[in-house]
Amino acid sequence: MPLVLIALDDTLLDRSGAFRLWAKGFLDEIGAAQDDLDWLLSVDADGLTSRWDLADLIRDRYQLTIPSIDLVEELHEGPLAYEKLDPLVGCALQIAKDAGLVPVVVTNGRAEIQDVRIRRTGLDRYVADWVISEQAGVSKPNPRIFALAAQRVRMRLGGAWVVGDSPEADIGGAAAMGLPSVWLHRGREWVDNRFAPTEIVGNVIQGISAIMAAANK
Repeated sequence: MPLVLIALDDTLLDRSGAFRLWAKGFLDEIGAAQDDLDWLLSVDADGLTSRWDLADLIRDRYQLTIPSIDLVEELHEGPLAYEKLDPLVGCALQIAKDAGLVPVVVTNGRAEIQDVRIRRTGLDRYVADWVISEQAGVSKPNPRIFALAAQRVRMRLGGAWVVGDSPEADIGGAAAMGLPSVWLHRGREWVDNRFAPTEIVGNVIQGISAIMAAANK
């Protein structure tokens, strides 16, 4: 059974859902219209926008006097209060491990924040290990970060699967290494002509099932 290299944000953990819940409360707190939720989600761009840039956009739009550094801290810490590991995801990971799969988290981001999220949600109990780009000194889709993940669990990279929601970071990384991949579509269509995922599914549970089915063929 293979090594499975799995993304964290919007794959194992519902980062977008947690940010949405935080954003609703934040808009209420500053007296902004809930109609602005779509704007805030848009400029957040699934977390790809720098927290400093996002803080500046929020301060400018609402003429806030709160220091940028305090708002950046809130943007980091606030959504974490709403983030939980779906018990069904935990069950799927445990079933996969019992069947011989070796799940390893491979994520871009700040080491301190990503490590806290993995431990605080209890995800650490269900995966073999994790690699964070800031600690690794290299980010997805660079193949080196996936190779480091394989080294962490003393497994060969060949034959591994890559699972994630990012066309570029996850599926592009897998394609660069010639590895099979599972893309979580999250309601989107696949549009990249340079490469394509091996499987397209709606969530990580379906992704794990697809890998187990392929491994048992």
